[in-house]
Amino acid sequence: MDDIAASLAPTGTLRASINLGNPVLAGGTPDEPSGITVALAREIGRRLQVEVELLCFDAAKDSVAAIVDGRADLGFLAIDPGRPLSFTAPYVLIEGVYVVGEDSTIATADDVDGFGIRVGVKEGSAYDLHLTRTLQHAAIDRGPEGIDTYVERHLDVGAGIRQPMTEWVAAHPGHRVLEPAFMQIRQAVAVPQDRPDAAVAWLRALVDELLATGFVAQALEDAGQERGLAAVSER
Repeated sequence: MDDIAASLAPTGTLRASINLGNPVLAGGTPDEPSGITVALAREIGRRLQVEVELLCFDAAKDSVAAIVDGRADLGFLAIDPGRPLSFTAPYVLIEGVYVVGEDSTIATADDVDGFGIRVGVKEGSAYDLHLTRTLQHAAIDRGPEGIDTYVERHLDVGAGIRQPMTEWVAAHPGHRVLEPAFMQIRQAVAVPQDRPDAAVAWLRALVDELLATGFVAQALEDAGQERGLAAVSER
């Protein structure tokens, strides 16, 4: 275990990047963050028998950068081939959805990829990376938040995570969520690609255990999220 701890927390403290920009995963403030990712970070540190330092960011792209440049040892991010990281299996599954105006002629998510359609996304988010690869005709407008970009730039479509997008629509009459979801976002624990295979295997086994024992589901519930967001254990 000493070798695993030295590999995953080389400074002697596990520095975990927390993305406060995803309300399903984290909440609170940089001084007092909370949520499933905070619970996971502390449990990983407990298993490694090291102190945990929580480094909070407002966007996934900044969390990725902190891991890549060595400021953080691990993070909690969507699995994506465009991110130069090693991932565990997913611990949470969430969905990416579109929002349009109530009077929009766009009827379903499949109708979004059309010429002349502009889609607002949060720059560097999992759905930005996904839509950049998959949209063939629609144009992507990037900003600090997908829904804000959609509103402020008078775009045709806004993209984001289902839970906050649904809440936003409920609070802003005149808009609707398009079905079905355009992607499943597989949230996993991520570490630098140069970590030893044994350390990554240990982390992957731990995530599977925390799913199988109900730790993840309970941590979601404790944070006010749905237990059903927990992924199925791969054990």
